[in-house]
Amino acid sequence: MRSDRLLATLLLLQTHGRLPAPEIARRLEVSTRTVQRDVEALSSAGVPVYCERGRRGGVALLEGYRTDVTGMTDDEVRALVALGASADGALGPALASASRKLLAALPEARRDDVDRARRRLLVEHQGWRRAPEDLPALPALDAALVADERVRMQYATGDSPRATWRTVDPYGLVSKAGTWYLVAAHRGQPKMYRVSRVRAVASTGTPARRPDERGLAEVWGELRHRLETAGEEVEVRLLVDPDWAATLRRVHLAQLAGPWRSEGAEPDGRERLVAPFRSVLAARAALLGYGETVEVLAPAELRAEMAAAAARVVAMYTRSRLPEGSPPD
Repeated sequence: MRSDRLLATLLLLQTHGRLPAPEIARRLEVSTRTVQRDVEALSSAGVPVYCERGRRGGVALLEGYRTDVTGMTDDEVRALVALGASADGALGPALASASRKLLAALPEARRDDVDRARRRLLVEHQGWRRAPEDLPALPALDAALVADERVRMQYATGDSPRATWRTVDPYGLVSKAGTWYLVAAHRGQPKMYRVSRVRAVASTGTPARRPDERGLAEVWGELRHRLETAGEEVEVRLLVDPDWAATLRRVHLAQLAGPWRSEGAEPDGRERLVAPFRSVLAARAALLGYGETVEVLAPAELRAEMAAAAARVVAMYTRSRLPEGSPPD
């Protein structure tokens, strides 16, 4: 964006006092003619910038003129540059470009230190063994947010192949652990929508009419709390094969409402664990795949559900035919 480039030009001149136009063009990845137009724009806006001709000339800023933008500490600059280098999603290219311009505007001594720190910090937004989401609707939703417009979108709930149209008033976009959500009001009620499930977006051209004046962070916090506390928390007592105990603790933290507790080991070596799952359904979904390596002791309701689910799986495989070409046992 031109405003970003004008700011970057001003920062460069504030840092160096005078720079040849081709050098500014090189650092900002634009043409020399673009630099000349930007200098004219800055001058028209009241910034005391001018051009000097000759071998030692260039673009200069009146001595003593300062702007508060570069009053940042090295830690603040490193944080911003690292954010830009690790950005993903709709804002990735813009943040990366802004971080390069900020780095270019620093004095040589500070630039080397910040660049070295940037190259030693990486923020990975994607979870382990998770493919990146397909987000064709993200740019259109971001454009609607910039315009503060009401949005019509075609949305598929859950894994349903059928998508329906609905009109929403957006609060904003949230990226959580590599997954993007649109926070918007539908019929006056704030809700969250997974962006990967948005099939199409249509502009309405009308201003968004949110039911209240709350900001995105406050509404998102309420929706997140509602989701995380959905259902009744259940304390599950388990016997776990010692070879699987560490994996169980590590993999299923997201389904827990609190930390695991160990109550020692049984004579056969199995570890006795207590885990506060968010619901019986979450516990069953998390534990069933461990087969005989995990035994549920309590509550009785969950133990019964585990047994019934295991019986249904056995029955399904017992009655089903072998695929053609498969050898018999």
